Amino acid sequence: MNNLMFLATATTDPISSGLMIVWMGALALLFYFMILRPQKKQQKQHQTLLTTLETGDSVLTSGGFYGVVIDIMDSVVIVEFGNNKNCRIPMKKSAIVEIEKPATAESSDK
Repeated sequence: MNNLMFLATATTDPISSGLMIVWMGALALLFYFMILRPQKKQQKQHQTLLTTLETGDSVLTSGGFYGVVIDIMDSVVIVEFGNNKNCRIPMKKSAIVEIEKPATAESSDK
């Protein structure tokens, strides 16, 4: 009977329940700083990358294809792949992973 009394008082102890709340808060903060914050930072960098997209830029898609941007609309871009001028594919802007600006005449002179 004494063991049952001890268990009943141990689980309702305000110090242990307060400590559990502190641990839950610490785990929530750890989760935020390890997972959510870096993901939001990466999304913001990708969004700023897409705002610099212009016609004539060489791009790498999420599928691993290299191409040149032909036309830009709101959420869709038309990308030309390979040397074949007939291979133009519309795709979402979010599928673009990397952008390389074409070399201009001024930068190639230096």
